[in-house]
Amino acid sequence: MLLSVHVHVVASGLNVPWEMVWGPDNWIWYTEQSGSISKLNPRTGEKKLLVKIDEVYRHRSLGLLGMALHPDFPKKPYVYVDYTCKKDSVITTKLVRFTYRQNRLTDPLIMLEIPAHTGHNGSRIAISPDRKLIFATGDAVTITNAQNTRSLNGKVLRMNLDGSVPADNPIKGSLVWSWGHRNIQGLAYGPNGILYSSEHGDAVEDELNIIQKGHNYGWPKVEGFCDQPKENAFCDSVKVTEPAKAWTPTIAPAGIAVYEGKLFPEWKGAILLTTLKEADLRILKTDAKGSGIVSESIPLDAAYGRLRAVCVAPDGSIYVSTSNRDWNPGSGFPKPEDDRILRITRGTRADMLARNTQNQAVTENAPNGAKLYRQYCASCHKPDGKGIAGTFPTLHGTQQVKDKGQLVQIILNGLSGKITVEGEEFDQHMPAMDFLPDASIAEIATYVRQFFNRDLDPVSVQDVAKIRIK
Repeated sequence: MLLSVHVHVVASGLNVPWEMVWGPDNWIWYTEQSGSISKLNPRTGEKKLLVKIDEVYRHRSLGLLGMALHPDFPKKPYVYVDYTCKKDSVITTKLVRFTYRQNRLTDPLIMLEIPAHTGHNGSRIAISPDRKLIFATGDAVTITNAQNTRSLNGKVLRMNLDGSVPADNPIKGSLVWSWGHRNIQGLAYGPNGILYSSEHGDAVEDELNIIQKGHNYGWPKVEGFCDQPKENAFCDSVKVTEPAKAWTPTIAPAGIAVYEGKLFPEWKGAILLTTLKEADLRILKTDAKGSGIVSESIPLDAAYGRLRAVCVAPDGSIYVSTSNRDWNPGSGFPKPEDDRILRITRGTRADMLARNTQNQAVTENAPNGAKLYRQYCASCHKPDGKGIAGTFPTLHGTQQVKDKGQLVQIILNGLSGKITVEGEEFDQHMPAMDFLPDASIAEIATYVRQFFNRDLDPVSVQDVAKIRIK
């Protein structure tokens, strides 16, 4: 039976609280993507600004991201953060250590600086049980980085708390701990010492991984499991570690935490996962060893928009942050009170009835093309098909939609590089959907042509089959 939860808004009016850490002072320390680090009293809602980092470059998914406190804090008052910078045309990611003094963060020390890009920069920070700093990076939109162990992009990095290379890392003299990653968005240790990560796939196979020393997680040669002919060939020659769980259609997983509180004893040892695309909080129960996922439930679904970070208080209550002022908000967001930090506690029957009423508002009788569009297309082009100016093109009245063959080719093969739509230039990667059967491609194309446009004829399965074999 799905548990009922009660949600209380603790803070509002924030700018994408990207990371939250429960501090030893019983305040929530959080980053905002726009460049601020603050702390929040969860009992009173009082906020204190600790620092505004002026060199943060905020653009699309870039900005101030991950954060971790030194394990001996406040005796060693160090706070580790990572953020993107831009000098001239060069974008980099910096890992920086600040010192906490008199309610301020001061004396920034750059521990690492690596290449970055307009997306796929990760990134989360965690402290391991053996007191190492773990730093997850994205492939920086250069897929060759992930398999190149000389590059620090597309990796999980492991370093001493002073930034030096541990002697027992798998590659002598290198910070690389694991590789073959596309864009890690969540990182958390369980009480059993297992390191879990959540990772964005491309068009398919978002992943929950168990990160292990010297392991290869496959990207870009493998997405999710080794279950496709091309993937099998790579997996036969290279040892690839498959995910503990994968999602197709993608859900855009974000922050994760492992639940050890008493408020929800049913969830003890479970992985708490927030999602962006599906805008929900998921409970992933593990087996006794913590290495397999045995069930998945969703106690908070699509009520507050995109969910970015999650942390657990000592009393077992759960805090999640919304991400509606980022580059890709859902339909109807951001709302005037966004972004918010929410506290989740056990709910009542009234909470359950309210949720059921909300869920009934989502029709289950929509045409299959509409369902497929929501699963694979709406997160970028939006439910109304109007996209986002300058980022994702509209599907209304464009030549690419009017030309049936061109539309099918785009859906099948994806797009990379600059494209002009209705006189406006776009430069966002669109993944290929050729893994979908011809019938599904036809249903999506027909929906786009007839729901967002008028007087356009449908796309048949035969139309897709002819274009696929060209």
